[in-house]
Amino acid sequence: RMLKNRVKELRARHGFSQTDLATLTGVTRQTIGFIEKGEFSPSIAFIAKHLQIKVDELFWLEGKDENE
Repeated sequence: RMLKNRVKELRARHGFSQTDLATLTGVTRQTIGFIEKGEFSPSIAFIAKHLQIKVDELFWLEGKDENE
């Protein structure tokens, strides 16, 4: 299973560049890029707070669960 996210979509909806969101959240622009590509999992609650949404609106699991 892979953790997917809507960071890029919601960042754009708010009119934020990667740099804007990075500044707002106290991380680097590169970190935001890695998060958007699914290459890094940040403090999920931290990002959701700054995008003013619930965590489950931002991230979800994709793929078949091995236990299903």
